[in-house]
Amino acid sequence: MPHRNAPLTETGRPRPARCVVEDGWPLRRAAERFQVSPTTAQRWSGRYREFGEAGMADRSARPFRSPRRPPTRTERRIIKVRPARRWGPARIAHLLGLAPSTVHRVLVG
Repeated sequence: MPHRNAPLTETGRPRPARCVVEDGWPLRRAAERFQVSPTTAQRWSGRYREFGEAGMADRSARPFRSPRRPPTRTERRIIKVRPARRWGPARIAHLLGLAPSTVHRVLVG
């Protein structure tokens, strides 16, 4: 567990951001001083400039969208073929040009 004022905690992030935004430090100087990469210092400075102290809070790592889920249209096509042909996931996948695992996930889930 890092100490309270470590550079990568919620309380440590505003320090380099304040130096860049409010005090006019060069980005590289602030990054060196607080032992973070210039990219990280730039990200924190941008968030501080846009959102203030609230932008320094930890954020969720959850993606905005789920890349594993097939489009609704594809799901409908799979579900439509299943009762008409009485095929399993592998044959439906071949017919529709999809991965068998995708078809199976739609049929089971």
